[in-house]
Amino acid sequence: MRGPDRSSTRPEAVELELFTHRFAAIAGEMGEMLRRTALSTNVRDRLDFSCAVLDDGGQLVVNAPHIPVHLGALGMCVRAVRDVIELAPGDSVVTNHPGFGGSHLPDVTVITPAYLEDALLGYVASRAHHAEIGGSRPGSMPPDARHLAEEGVVIAPTHLVRRGEPRWDPIRRLLEGGPLPSRAVEENLADLDAALAAGQRGVRSLVALTRRSGVETVRHYMRALRSQAAERMTAAFERLGTKSCSALQRLDDGTPIGVTITVEAGRARVDFGGTGGVHAGNLNATPAIVASAVLYVLRLLIDQPLPLNEGLLEPVELEIPPGLLNPDFRGDPARAPAVVGGNVETSQRLVDTLLQALGLVACSQGTMNNVLFGNQRFGYYETVCGGAGAGEGFDGASAIHTHMTNTRITDPEVLEVRYPVRLERFQVRRGSGGAGRFHGGEGVVRELVFREPVALSVLSQHRVEAPYGMAGGEPGACGRQRLVRADGEVVELDGCDQAEVEPGDRLILETPGGGGWGKKIG
Repeated sequence: MRGPDRSSTRPEAVELELFTHRFAAIAGEMGEMLRRTALSTNVRDRLDFSCAVLDDGGQLVVNAPHIPVHLGALGMCVRAVRDVIELAPGDSVVTNHPGFGGSHLPDVTVITPAYLEDALLGYVASRAHHAEIGGSRPGSMPPDARHLAEEGVVIAPTHLVRRGEPRWDPIRRLLEGGPLPSRAVEENLADLDAALAAGQRGVRSLVALTRRSGVETVRHYMRALRSQAAERMTAAFERLGTKSCSALQRLDDGTPIGVTITVEAGRARVDFGGTGGVHAGNLNATPAIVASAVLYVLRLLIDQPLPLNEGLLEPVELEIPPGLLNPDFRGDPARAPAVVGGNVETSQRLVDTLLQALGLVACSQGTMNNVLFGNQRFGYYETVCGGAGAGEGFDGASAIHTHMTNTRITDPEVLEVRYPVRLERFQVRRGSGGAGRFHGGEGVVRELVFREPVALSVLSQHRVEAPYGMAGGEPGACGRQRLVRADGEVVELDGCDQAEVEPGDRLILETPGGGGWGKKIG
């Protein structure tokens, strides 16, 4: 176990850059292994997963460019899990519990420690969205859920592998048991196996790097990367000087999200006081989700290449009062708050609020436009793109995923072969972007025709509250969705809604546009 190589003539900054890319390559290799070995459309085709490398303290060091809402939460998850369950050599632990740094139940995290002999080098972790993991409706994102147990199988931190021995039977029993079991257990197990393979790939690569460079060298550059991130964040705050800014946004049902950001002497306090209490529905978030949103937005203040790294939060004090963003998940899942919409929708609205307070850019579509359908055989899930907000000097992009999501849409050929649906239309929604000196991006229209009876669910935002413009720019258009029945009847759906559909029924989804920037000239 060699220490740092003092004979190198390369400057420290060069060495740090090299190690940053080496760590990032490990996370990238993990992601590719997970994608190639997974079974589900959600992982293989939509790329709804994230991988990361963490240090021996469970702090996020580096990530592959995957899903922002996952990545900022992984460090909190690893630290919460290691506090309640042993992570010894040869172990891998699985969880989806929001009380242990999870987001929502479909996002399943697998954590594997990396050891070289007796030395803990760090951890590798992946988080992948399982399109079906039980619950009251196919797709495991029921719009009418009021309690966590209604959203699917809850997995407290559990050994998936213990000292090299897989433990598939207990996981299978967990997925198959309970009042609302998974409808796709074999797919769940296949994707968990892929996550294990990704973790093993990450461990092998991190161990190989350590054998070449030495334990202390690897630890040194993990710490150095975190220090660099903290220094750059501090410098960004120093450029802002002393300031205080605030914003208040409302979910479509009127629930407030408030934030006050106070910057002084190179540090910032981000206080979510003024945010609503525990949500009666499923739009509750977790502190891990809040940390992800804050990490993502503050990273925008640094105009230099830098991976998401928890060092960015070192000069930041987070204040998250109990309520919508910090509910109590202890105890019986049948009594705990529902959370599935908090990860996908409240996270986006958090970004809306933070960006408005800082005045960085007009509001993007601010939603993931979650569409789910299925029956007792399967659950399908997709998020749909929309308009990005404009900024000083640029128009917003059209038909793109923004902010806390970074997934693909399922290819039409895959969608129509694997599921009982036909993609009738997928086009830019002209006129949906907000006007201004710089124009907001346009949303899209997506039309699906169903070929057999399925249960349909929709979770979305900005159906009532329009995506705001900035500096005099106009807001983007709100989204909407409706069912056109086979007999011609039109059924308008709310932003969070559900319906039973029959063959020939069609869903027409119109996603929001982005806000404009600056007053339009002429």
